[in-house]
Amino acid sequence: MESLKGLKVLDFTQAMSGPVASMILGDLGADVIKVEPPAGDQSRSWAPPFIDDESAYYISVNRNKKSICMDLKHPDATEIIKKLVEKSDIVIENFRPGTAKKLGIDYESLKNYNNKIIYCSISGFGQTGPDASMPSYDLIALARSGLMSITGEKNGDPVKFGVPITDITSGLFATISILAALNYRNITGRGQYIDISMLDVNSYLLVNQFMNYIATGINPERLGSAHPSIVPYQVFKAGDDYIAVTVGTEKLWGLFCSALNIENLKNDDRFSTNEKRLENRDELINIINNEFKKYTVDELIKKFNEYGIPCSRVNKISDVIMDKQLNYREMIKDVHFGNKNIKMLNSPFKMSETPGGIRLMSPRLGEHSREILKNLGFSDEKIKDLINNKTVSYLMPRQ
Repeated sequence: MESLKGLKVLDFTQAMSGPVASMILGDLGADVIKVEPPAGDQSRSWAPPFIDDESAYYISVNRNKKSICMDLKHPDATEIIKKLVEKSDIVIENFRPGTAKKLGIDYESLKNYNNKIIYCSISGFGQTGPDASMPSYDLIALARSGLMSITGEKNGDPVKFGVPITDITSGLFATISILAALNYRNITGRGQYIDISMLDVNSYLLVNQFMNYIATGINPERLGSAHPSIVPYQVFKAGDDYIAVTVGTEKLWGLFCSALNIENLKNDDRFSTNEKRLENRDELINIINNEFKKYTVDELIKKFNEYGIPCSRVNKISDVIMDKQLNYREMIKDVHFGNKNIKMLNSPFKMSETPGGIRLMSPRLGEHSREILKNLGFSDEKIKDLINNKTVSYLMPRQ
C-alpha cells in the first residue's frame, strides 16, 4: 500500500516546479489528475531530445499522473472543474499571479466547491509584495536570491546549477507544505491556502553563507567546488580525471597527509589547523594539486578508502547509470514506455511499509480525458459533446 493512497490531487501546473511537487505526491501513492491546456504542458515542447514523440524534459517529472486536456476558457469547463474539485483533496497551480483568478480556478473560487481543499500556488516572487506580478523562471530567482553570486569558479562568472535547482527545491517545499497542511486538516477539518515563492525558497538555501555574511559583513566569494569554511574540501584534477575529496576534521587531515605521503604538512604551521588552512588556502591547494597529478583517480580512491577519507570520482550520468550503490537501491529502474523499456530515476522514498514507486509513465496529452470524465459521472453522450465542442481533447494511449 502507498502512503498517500486515496489522496486526490488536481494539478494545473506546467514546466518544472509544480510538476515536481505533484510527481512526489504521485510517487507516494496519490491519484494525480493533470489538467493541460489544448497545447499541453509547455515542457512538452522543450526538446530535443525526444523519446519517441515525447520531450525527455516532460517525461522526467510527469510520471504517476493522468492527463485531461481541457480549454479552461470554454464555458463548459466550469462544470468539469467543479466536479474535479469536489472530489479532490489538493489543488496545485504555478501560473503567474492573477492568472488563476482570471480562469476562475483561484483558491477563493474553488473553495466554494470544497471548503476543505488544500490549495498550493507556486510562483516566482509569491502572491504578495511589490514584485509579485513580475515574470520569473528558475534562472531569475536564482540570480535575485543571491544564490547565483556564490556559484561558479573563483574569479569566474556566476553560473546556474546543472539542473533547475530553483524549480526542484520549490517543488520540494510545496510538497512539505502540502503534507503539513494535510496534517492540520486531519486535526481541525480545515483546508488552507499555500503561497510558495521561488525567491523565498532560494533565499532560504543561502543558510550558512547568509550567516557568514551576518558575522563578517563580507559578501561570500565564489569558490567553485570548494567549501567556504573547510580546507581541503573540493574537487581536484588527478592525472586522468576529477575527484572530490572532503577533509572535514583534524583527524582526517592527518590521515589525508599519510595517504599521500606528505607527512611534513601535518606539522607545517601554515596548515596545522583548519583555521590556518583557510588562511593559506591557495598555497595548500596548489601543493595538493601537484600531488594529485601524480596519480589516477582510481589510485587515489584506493588510497583514500584505505584511510577512511570520503572521496568520489566526479561521475558522468553514464557512470551514474552503472553505479553499484544506486542499482542495489533500485534507483535506476527500467520502465515500459510505448513499445520499449527506458531507464528512469526511481523514487528515493524508502519506507518499510509504504515505499514510493513508479506506477504510471508520463501520460500523452489528454490520454485520460475520457476515463476522468467517466469517473466524474459524465455520460458517454455528454463526453462526446465535450470533445466535439473542444472543451476537452483526447489522445489514444501509447501502444
